[in-house]
Amino acid sequence: MTLKKIRGVTCSIHKEERMLIYEYMPNKSLDFFIFDEIKRQLLDWRKRFEIIVGIARGVLYLHQDSRLKIIHRDLKASNVLLDAAMTPKISDFGLARMFGDDQIEANTNRPVGTYGYMSPEYAMEGLYSTKSDVFSYGVLALEIISGKRNNHFYVGSPCLNLIGHAWDLWKEGKALDIVDSSLGDEASYPAFEVLRCIQIGLLCVQEQAADRPTMLEVVFMLGNEVNVPSPNKPAFINRRIIDSGQDPSSSAGAPASQNDITISELEAR
Repeated sequence: MTLKKIRGVTCSIHKEERMLIYEYMPNKSLDFFIFDEIKRQLLDWRKRFEIIVGIARGVLYLHQDSRLKIIHRDLKASNVLLDAAMTPKISDFGLARMFGDDQIEANTNRPVGTYGYMSPEYAMEGLYSTKSDVFSYGVLALEIISGKRNNHFYVGSPCLNLIGHAWDLWKEGKALDIVDSSLGDEASYPAFEVLRCIQIGLLCVQEQAADRPTMLEVVFMLGNEVNVPSPNKPAFINRRIIDSGQDPSSSAGAPASQNDITISELEAR
């Protein structure tokens, strides 16, 4: 067995087994807070904004600033760890892939990842790139703002997920309606900043990968009061086509699959 110290993280290599030992994260993962009715009350808007920005900077490092370009491919709330100061740390690189300097995208015949965070081109065609991570980041940002999972069912909405619900509210000029109620009313947080974050999130989940911003552009828009482009239609809106008496989570109400690709829901290790 070989033990090495790499930038403060221990790496264990034994035959075919490779293991990374992370620093201890006392606050567990992001999903432990934002999807819990009680614990998410500990996250005010300022802390949520810092987490949104921190994750964006982390993904930017993977895409641009690290020695090798890394596509995470499984960015989600349970793979974002929180240290004692609630600083986000991206974890679980089991599905990550490294790109060459001039490589733009890659293809796989077996897409794997977590339903609700996977970009359409990856889930349907096996194509992945930095824009796949951008899509996952957009879903994550909307979840942090709303305190709801993307696959949450919205009563009274024609959409089955958070992306579609946020898009409908955005078109109606009521985007702030998705904000987590535990944050209070609009007087309790900077509405302009929250709206900008919602708009950036919707830009990241646009259906066409070419329309999505890069993570460098995301970080710039988050850190500066600039004119943010208007988003186009997002992917995976999942319009409801089931009867009101049917369980919305049942497979019978889901749209028919267009191919034989299997999407595995993976949990963080």
